Amino acid sequence: MPWEKSFDIDDATDRAMRVFWAKGYEATSLSDLVEGMGINKGSLYNAFGSKRALFDRAILKYDRENRQAALEDIIKIDDPTQAVRTLFDGLIAESIADMDRKGCLLVNTALDLPNHEGDIKEVVTSAFGDFEKFFAKLVRRGQELGQVSKDINPEAKAKALLTLVVGLRVLARGAFEPSDLYAIRDEALSVFGKS
Repeated sequence: MPWEKSFDIDDATDRAMRVFWAKGYEATSLSDLVEGMGINKGSLYNAFGSKRALFDRAILKYDRENRQAALEDIIKIDDPTQAVRTLFDGLIAESIADMDRKGCLLVNTALDLPNHEGDIKEVVTSAFGDFEKFFAKLVRRGQELGQVSKDINPEAKAKALLTLVVGLRVLARGAFEPSDLYAIRDEALSVFGKS
């Protein structure tokens, strides 16, 4: 008798994403996934193939629903200074509300890239590359509006702004107080002559 799926794949992926996010890829066992997803081991293998394939699917879902969705909304803000403020304020609010101090699944995975295969590295570097393009676009827009010096290289400044995002996400896991996170935001805003 052929295997028949008795659960929603998207919901199961979402549950797996939460397990990976809380524990990290390496520390997540099959037992953790089975318990967290509410399915048995056979169903996990039949539906997803392997822990690695499930993680691939989970991190892509996380990226799509978190980073991509947020940037799509923020890029619509005409004022680049307000766009950067909105982004950082959102990250800080999310970090403060995160009682489990999970941080960002993409950043957490980036910190563990030596333990991942090429496909995961590609997902993370592509996500960070998109973030850089987003920031470079905001810097160029700021230059057009006279908010940012024409002497600033948009691509180089975009890398610096991405570094501030990654640093904020790492430090928000417990190393810094909220006031310190706002100082990181203010540093990002200083590119646009504001804080």
